[in-house]
Amino acid sequence: MVLIGMGIFAYSLRNVALTQLLHDLVHINVWWLLVAIGCMVGYLLIEARIVQVFVNDRLSGFTFKDALRIPLIEQLFNGITPFSSGGQPAQLVAMIQTGVDGGRASSVLLMKFVVYQAMIVINFLIALAIGFQFLAAKLHYFALFVVFGFLIHLVVIVGLLMIMFWHSFTKRLVNLCLKPARWFVKPERYENWRITLDEKIDSFYHESVRIKSQWRLMLHVTLLTLGQLAIYYLIPYFIMLSLGYHHVNVLMVTALHILIVMVISLFPIPGGAGGAEFSFEALFASYVTTRSKLVLAMILWRVITYYLGLFAGMWAIALKPDKVSEEPRENHRILHRLRNKS
Repeated sequence: MVLIGMGIFAYSLRNVALTQLLHDLVHINVWWLLVAIGCMVGYLLIEARIVQVFVNDRLSGFTFKDALRIPLIEQLFNGITPFSSGGQPAQLVAMIQTGVDGGRASSVLLMKFVVYQAMIVINFLIALAIGFQFLAAKLHYFALFVVFGFLIHLVVIVGLLMIMFWHSFTKRLVNLCLKPARWFVKPERYENWRITLDEKIDSFYHESVRIKSQWRLMLHVTLLTLGQLAIYYLIPYFIMLSLGYHHVNVLMVTALHILIVMVISLFPIPGGAGGAEFSFEALFASYVTTRSKLVLAMILWRVITYYLGLFAGMWAIALKPDKVSEEPRENHRILHRLRNKS
């Protein structure tokens, strides 16, 4: 992926004078660039905190170092697999390495995913209201990709909500949609698929019932996720400030970044390579009118939001995890009260 990225950067620089690029790089405002990097670091730290909140609700002794490994490993495997499909399994393995039971780890990751998807849809609706008219006026074809990406995320969150609130109906609907698969696979395989899907739906439903009763926990995680996404979406704005563009509309730039992230999820190439770079240049060309600065902004954005996560994930894999206490959180609280009484 690094080699592919270098090839894309080289292609983007084909019409840019190297001397001009170096001039723009030398005169960059380092402080605003550090703020942009800090936003990405903050994004990962907040996600680590979300993981820790979910796990510590059930078990004791899950350290922040262990929690930090999870989003970093997620960044790596999301970045090297098509449609970011490797992030969830990699997180599950990383949590099991810390001593968290596989069932508990799956539940934590599932609920984190639900909250994250819900906040993405809400952010996208706000971005659509702010930036879709600009997008449709400048790039008609791009608007279609944005709407299609939104529909995919919307279908995902609606499906999850249906499991949470209409469990039996959703099971029947999924089994009905699965029936055509019998025409193409052996009966044994079809039955295995049906049983596995039913088990996954039941597991998610039981976990959602437990979580729904803990509204304080969900509110806490929701607010953390909103903050996490907000600072991530602000990264292009701070990159523009570092390049000297101080009069850009922060709401419009943030909205356009949300739309870019939505479109990237449609590209099957790991990390949305090619599509991400093209989308950034196409949308921000109206703000960054100098070609060399536009390409430099794209490279900086890509390094901060993508390659930084790849290398941080490689470091996280090499980091030896602590072992979480197998003692359930409720037992830990009871023992703590007994010790205090004694």
